[in-house]
Order: sequence, then C-alpha cells, then structure tokens
Amino acid sequence: MKFNSNEILLASLVGSKVAKQIPRFQVIQNELSKRVLPPIPFLPLKNESGVEEGSNYDLRVNANTPLPKEKQFFPLSIKRRGTNDPFYTLPYEPIININGANIITKRQVSKAPKLIGTIKEHWSQDDYQINIVGTLIGAQETGSPQETFPRDDFEALRDYCTHPAGLEVQCEPLQLLGINNIVVESFDFPFSKGENVQAYTISALSDFSVDFLLEIED
Repeated sequence: MKFNSNEILLASLVGSKVAKQIPRFQVIQNELSKRVLPPIPFLPLKNESGVEEGSNYDLRVNANTPLPKEKQFFPLSIKRRGTNDPFYTLPYEPIININGANIITKRQVSKAPKLIGTIKEHWSQDDYQINIVGTLIGAQETGSPQETFPRDDFEALRDYCTHPAGLEVQCEPLQLLGINNIVVESFDFPFSKGENVQAYTISALSDFSVDFLLEIED
C-alpha cells in the first residue's frame, strides 16, 4: 500500500475532523489500526524521516523518536504565564492555524437613494483565533497502557491547557503577529488509532496585555 505525503500527515491525526477530509480515509484508518505512524514533522519542508512521496514504508520504524526542537520547522514552546517554569516544546511539531478578524460597525443611512450599501466604521481588531492540532506518541508500540500511552506528555499538556493565567508561547508565525501570550478556550483529546498514539486539538485566543489603570492627578 502506498501513501503520499499529505495522506501520511493527515492520517497521523486520525480521530480528528482533519483526517476525514482525505479521500482514502477509511483505507488509511484500517491500516493505522495495525500500525503506528513515525514522527514525521507536519510541515514536510524539513522531513528527516526518509519517507518519500508515494514510497512503501514500514510505519513501525522509529515510531517513538521525538523530533528535536532545532530540527522542527516551526516548533511550538509553551509556558505557564506568571511562573518561573521553563518553556515546554511540544515533542512532535503541530499544525497551527491562525484566524484574524476586524470588528466593524455598519450603519444604514435612510433616504439616501444614491448610497449603495452601508457605512462601515472600523472600531478595532478582534482577537486572533489559534487552532493547534498535533499528536503525542508513547515510547513503546505495544504492551500495557502504562508502557505504551504517552502519559507524561498527556498530563503535561493537560496541565498547560487548564492553567488559569494563560500561556506564554514561542513560535515564529505567532511572534510575527505579535502574539506572545494565549488563553486556551477549549481542548480535545479525540480517539486515536494506535496503542501509543494520542491526538489533540487546542483552541485558543491571543491575549495582549492592556493597562486599564489610569493615573488620576490631584
């Protein structure tokens, strides 16, 4: 059975809505029920796994080897805001989608026959919506849950997602937009094929600090 690069990348997220968009989803899902995906970076520009598009590949090879930060294309590191904890880099490079919007007020002018449409007043820029999709992979392919499931990374990610003060982030696309802090709106650990594979999705908003305290002169 042959996989192209897009199918391999999307198949690694089995259990999420992303994987269902590929035409051969059912075939790949059945194949993954017997196999575990290798740690292929989601951005194929720096793929060092040796997988070539359209080639046959044993998906069991090096399945539990995280990709070092320096070899990821856009690594994502997170830290609990307000703590002295070090940054935690996600062990397998996730997919990051960023959506921006402007808050616009529309006004309708009555009795203006030559005016088509509305008058737009651009009031402000809305929060950036950030969607993070990735996988965690345990150190052992088969065995008991204690041996296979990526428990440490799972618990670490859970603790970051539930931190009430939000997160500091380090990731090139985010920092290009001036985003250094985010707050997590929701997170999901969907069913994932493979005894040592756990997919996750995180929905977050950008958080820009604003000083609301005004000095009052005597």
